[in-house]
Amino acid sequence: MSVYLRVEGMNKLAKSLEELGKVPQKYVTSASRKAMTAVKNQSKEKAPYETGNLRQGIIVKGEKSHDKGKKVYRIIFDPRMNDIFQKKSGKYGEVKGYYPVSQEYGFFSRAGNYIPGFRFVHKSFDSSLYDIESTIIDTMQTKIDAEIRKAGLK
Repeated sequence: MSVYLRVEGMNKLAKSLEELGKVPQKYVTSASRKAMTAVKNQSKEKAPYETGNLRQGIIVKGEKSHDKGKKVYRIIFDPRMNDIFQKKSGKYGEVKGYYPVSQEYGFFSRAGNYIPGFRFVHKSFDSSLYDIESTIIDTMQTKIDAEIRKAGLK
């Protein structure tokens, strides 16, 4: 799946970055987290509800990066809830299924029929692309402008 993003307002952000020099990592982190938290909340709303465990288990987790000025967040299912999410069967209790993944992508029933998934995380992400872009740009612009004013550059 490839996504093409056209970001408007990038020239203004680039100009501010040039004035500031380099972007503090905490600004990148907070802007990215703020954007992905909105997607997480929307995913929780769209998730199928039976016991509430699936909605409770959706979290945002940041990946570690060695690159300065880069932060990636993923929406994952809480590993602390694996005792609820994993279906164990067989003589030795091997893990045979993972409930959140089967609800997102679908699964094959015992009869061999394919049951399609709800795609609630993908739909939330796809419907929020513009909001993600604007949240990151607005947050970064606000924080960088505040830093520029604090440094007395404007």
